[in-house]
Amino acid sequence: MKVKLFYLSFFLITGCTNSGSFESMQLSNRFECSKQPPPLYDECVNRYKESYDQYERERKEAMGD
Repeated sequence: MKVKLFYLSFFLITGCTNSGSFESMQLSNRFECSKQPPPLYDECVNRYKESYDQYERERKEAMGD
C-alpha cells in the first residue's frame, strides 16, 4: 500500500509533463524488476534504461515527424 501511495504521489507531482509521466512509468517498471529473480533482474532493468529524449526521438521517427 505504501508503494502505491508513493507512486501516486510521485505521479501527481511529476505527472503534469510528458517527461514526468515517462519517468514515473520507468521508475514503476524498474521497481517491478526488483521482484524478478537475479538472473532476470538485469535483463528487466536494461529494458527500462531509455531516456525521455531517446524515447521522444524514436516516437517522432515512428510517427514520421
